[in-house]
Amino acid sequence: MTLTIASTLSDTLAKIAAVVGPRGVIADPAEMEPYLVEERGQYHGGARLVVRPATTAEVAETVRLCAAARLPIYPQGGNTGLCGGAVPGADGIVLSLGRMNRVRAIDPVNFTITVEAGVILADVQRAAEEADRLFPLSLGAEGTCQIGGNLSTNAGGIAVLRYGNTRELALGLEVVLPDGAVWDGLKGLRKDNTGYDLKQLFIGGEGTLGIITAATLKLFPRPREIETAFVALAGVEDAMTLFTRARAATGDQLTAFELIPRIGIDISVAHVPGVQDPLAGAHRWYVLMELSSSQEGRGLRQALDDLLASALETGLIADGTIAESTAQARALWRIREAMVEAQKHIGAGIKHDVSVPVSSVAQFIAAASDAVAKHCPGLRVIPFGHVGDGNIHFNLAQPMPGDGKAFLAQQEPINHIVHDIASGLGGSISAEHGIGILKRDELPRYKPAAALDLMRRIKAAIDPDGIMNPGKILAP
Repeated sequence: MTLTIASTLSDTLAKIAAVVGPRGVIADPAEMEPYLVEERGQYHGGARLVVRPATTAEVAETVRLCAAARLPIYPQGGNTGLCGGAVPGADGIVLSLGRMNRVRAIDPVNFTITVEAGVILADVQRAAEEADRLFPLSLGAEGTCQIGGNLSTNAGGIAVLRYGNTRELALGLEVVLPDGAVWDGLKGLRKDNTGYDLKQLFIGGEGTLGIITAATLKLFPRPREIETAFVALAGVEDAMTLFTRARAATGDQLTAFELIPRIGIDISVAHVPGVQDPLAGAHRWYVLMELSSSQEGRGLRQALDDLLASALETGLIADGTIAESTAQARALWRIREAMVEAQKHIGAGIKHDVSVPVSSVAQFIAAASDAVAKHCPGLRVIPFGHVGDGNIHFNLAQPMPGDGKAFLAQQEPINHIVHDIASGLGGSISAEHGIGILKRDELPRYKPAAALDLMRRIKAAIDPDGIMNPGKILAP
């Protein structure tokens, strides 16, 4: 019996290799290694083979062969996820979409672009710009992450406030289903009221229901006028007051509103070359905000000047600067990006990606900061992120001096503290990173039983043999 199973598996792998050709297969353990470990190094998997198809037809035939053999499939994009959602199991194959990297069509009049799943996010942005359009999804990993992975995790980023998550940016998908059938839903329609919106099952599904092979995405007019400001505040509640005023003063022209704590400035300046504090004095909190318009001469600079002058006069902000050039704007945004890089240099970290109603952001940060400090005296709280849409990256660094391993051993109780507070405020334990493995066992604590049951029933209906990215989102 064992010999029969081994023979069947060997035959299946050989057939898959024949489908994708020599360029589409990686079998050498050393060459497979980058596909087996996730971004933060917390999880390390295994695989019988790394398969890199070049066309939807090759994906479909590969999946059909796996389905017949009940061989697990672990879909993978740029492998930049932060929750272990793309980490493979040793019992199956990695199906990497990196070779499917073609822009299939751009329709500037319809404001759409159709791309394959392996196109790098920055390349989608560039293709849109060449057509004098904007694809607004923007995040730190945009130079390496792939659009298929962005869709599978419903990625967020810095412009959600104005343009929405990836879910809001997708009009249609092409998906290979767990039996190898291809669903072609690549329509560029804003209105299609013909029953269930099937694409939404796969966006945020982390590859557990099917493999996204292509997508038709929304484009927008390209910004012609952009203003960027960096301001200092005494308290986090002042940031939320400023946000309310900024929205009222600028309407939908407010593109980004990012919160930065003082510790974020300190670690970035200390550990990331080229980063400088843009203000003379030290302050507890900062906001990096951006306004943009697709029309020139819309008076954004005047609106921003008036907003900040009023805030300064009333004591809402303590100091601030407005970028006078594109280079200065990039330097301000570099501070926000450098915070993520700098945290790698300050010891062990426990990271959270939560969301709460915008009105509860200040309350969450205060309550969670106090609670974790009582649990682990001396830890360093680094709350930052896209507070304009209620998303806080609530990161914690180990006490110094201290034992990093001992700190990481506290992850489960600390997670419960943070997630309980977010959930109690009507929030979510995952704002934009997904569930993967990292939050899989936490999910039943916060997701209603009826919702989890419905998710399992959907999984069982679409993937009855459980071969699509098993062990992710839902516990086995």
